Amino acid sequence: MLRRILRWAGALLLLAIAALAIWLYAPDKARAALEAAYPGTYREVAGLRLRLRDTGPRDAPALIMLHGFGSSLDTWEPWATALSRRYRVIRLDLPGFGLTGPDPIGDYSDQRTLAILAGLMDQLGLPRAAFIGNSLGGRFAWQFAAAHPERVTRLVLISPDGFASPGFEYGRAPEVPLMMEAMPWVGPRSLIRANLAPAWARPDALPDAVLDRYRDMLLAPGVRRAILDRTRQTVLTDPSARLKRITAPTLLLWGEEDQMIPVRNAADYLRLMPHAALVRLPGMGHVPFEEAPAQALPPLERFLANETP
Repeated sequence: MLRRILRWAGALLLLAIAALAIWLYAPDKARAALEAAYPGTYREVAGLRLRLRDTGPRDAPALIMLHGFGSSLDTWEPWATALSRRYRVIRLDLPGFGLTGPDPIGDYSDQRTLAILAGLMDQLGLPRAAFIGNSLGGRFAWQFAAAHPERVTRLVLISPDGFASPGFEYGRAPEVPLMMEAMPWVGPRSLIRANLAPAWARPDALPDAVLDRYRDMLLAPGVRRAILDRTRQTVLTDPSARLKRITAPTLLLWGEEDQMIPVRNAADYLRLMPHAALVRLPGMGHVPFEEAPAQALPPLERFLANETP
């Protein structure tokens, strides 16, 4: 009898594991369907096919908007619509994300991304532009401003990344947890919601349409493996010397309820950047341009118009 019970238990365990695997499994979505659902134009820069949106008057001052980790250019839609009335607004899916997808040479270093940004500006005939970056995109924005001060007119950093934090030490790549190795094959909606919710001050207000878009972009061909590769290649170095070199007027926008990169981190930037000012956004989290776009936009507009934010 005991032997029979053990056989039944083993069979049930195998069934449970199989059911879990079926629930977790999510194949890539077809590129053609995603490109039809999410508009954009495509341009080859340094061997990489970039998805971008370029809106607003061509002779207006240019803004380049850089999204955060796991996101896409669509994250800026409310702000881009408003800003395109007065500015030329350029948004792109960064290498390894969205419908830009994997870099064919597999290089996700910050230097490669900065070279692609410079190449894109050259192709678009933009000698200078203002840069707006969130989180990972904020790190690329301030690095570009430090490396190419002559090309950046103004700098807007929204909860920017760049300093060491638990799991990301200077001078060494982070250890990728074993469970993350399954990332290229999984993508349940509930798991994506759990990872996205901390970016919002009120996670219960996260719209289904936003969640669906993040999931679609995660399931774009090759993106999940590219995210793993980027994580393995991320090696931070102390940003202090580079931040001190930035001469562009800088606005730090920070949600007071940011649970991903807390607002207290702004002190590190203010200490090192003499041309920076901070605007705290009450009741907002890591992505205020998605969570409360109308309320978060005015200080940015004042700053871009050379007024006190």
